[in-house]
Amino acid sequence: MHITRYTDYSLRVLIYLSMQRDRLATIQEIADSYQISKNHLMKVVHQLNKKGYIETVRGKSGGMRLHREPNTINIGVLVRETEQDLDLVECFSSEGHCVITPVCGLKGAFAHALKAFLEALDEYTLEDVLPDRHRPQLLRLLQIA
Repeated sequence: MHITRYTDYSLRVLIYLSMQRDRLATIQEIADSYQISKNHLMKVVHQLNKKGYIETVRGKSGGMRLHREPNTINIGVLVRETEQDLDLVECFSSEGHCVITPVCGLKGAFAHALKAFLEALDEYTLEDVLPDRHRPQLLRLLQIA
């Protein structure tokens, strides 16, 4: 299973914001901290705001912050909401054209694997992936004072 950069960046934004609960953060500072494209992050932030994960504040001293508590943000749900295409193989798609689909056992095996993957992610919240013992290293890596 491979998640898209969009989902990866969504998770990174939420991790960053969970480390900055006492102030607003900007897209630019998150992009700089992760050394990733500001343009990509703008799309991610817009969707996270629309879905209620974060809230944005406009203006000169604007920015963003988590809108929900980290223990209420389920990783499996987030992945389902941010991944556009969870079709692991062509036969998962209604537009698939594989000629052996009617008799192939792989579709069931891949469906089982995908279900297990998502169920495993359902066991975690944002809070679970941010144990306190890693906080100092994370702050240092992200260059957060």
